[in-house]
Amino acid sequence: MPGMAHPPETEHMRNRYQITISNYRGARHFTLNQLMRRMLLGSAGILALAIVAGAVVIQVLSSSVSGLSAELVALEAQRDEVLTERALLAAERARLESEVEAKAVALMALGDEVENIEILIGLRSEPERSLAQRVDTASQTAHEKHLMLHSIPSGFPVSSERITSPFGMRRHPIEERMALHGGVDLRAPRGTPVYATADGVVEWAAKHQGSGLGKMVRLIHNYGFSTVYGHLDEVKTRAGSYVQRGDLLGYAGNTGASTAPHLHYEVRHLNRRLDPKPFLLWSINDYDILFAKEERVEWESLVEIIRRTAATPQRPSLLQGQTWSASLP
Repeated sequence: MPGMAHPPETEHMRNRYQITISNYRGARHFTLNQLMRRMLLGSAGILALAIVAGAVVIQVLSSSVSGLSAELVALEAQRDEVLTERALLAAERARLESEVEAKAVALMALGDEVENIEILIGLRSEPERSLAQRVDTASQTAHEKHLMLHSIPSGFPVSSERITSPFGMRRHPIEERMALHGGVDLRAPRGTPVYATADGVVEWAAKHQGSGLGKMVRLIHNYGFSTVYGHLDEVKTRAGSYVQRGDLLGYAGNTGASTAPHLHYEVRHLNRRLDPKPFLLWSINDYDILFAKEERVEWESLVEIIRRTAATPQRPSLLQGQTWSASLP
């Protein structure tokens, strides 16, 4: 009522709060003390922090899932690429195996043909026989040995004695495929003099098309031997000329299918490529090495021919009737 004094609030009343909830049924009153209020506020804060933390965790996990999904897609693409490459390699392997098998059959047929030719001309090799049975080198005179060393390729055609690529199968440095390297590559900077390794006649002395040997010299020697000197920078002889062992043929270079200056050197017998290394190392001081390392030549009959030739005052002339073809390197 007006004019009436309100009673003072006690400590108990200050710590109490009244909440009124009204609806169509009327109003209902509830009271909360301050401690309850603080608990509710604390619970609300904790709940809010939990919600925020959960949202952050969900965001991080979503980002991780997205990253993993992208990585999974990349790995699947890489897997498909590897499978495709594997299939291509398997097909290439099958093709190479088929090619090797076909070439092996062809090689066997060629070997049989060569053997028949050797039988016909009396030069069938018998590798099961020992060196002592095939060649009696101890009985050869100094003149006979000197004659053989001049008639058959011997020694290095350049001053360097370093072989940079040996005879045999190798990966072609330009075509990137396995192929027979029919000679040896010798270290020879551009302009290095190249000399004949045996007496002979010059069959070819010019740039050779199709072989990849560039400027090339080919010599025909006695007893079915021939030598090839490829990638020359300059040729200093001409076809039809007779040369002696040690005569200048030209200068080393980088012509033809070559990646750097060097000399490609081949030794052939009856137009079969032989490993030139034993011929390179063959000398009067190491005379037996050639006969022990190269068994595809019938040395016994050849030595007998040399012995008969050495007994006559005339030097042997180059054998005629050989069917070399200048169209092949």
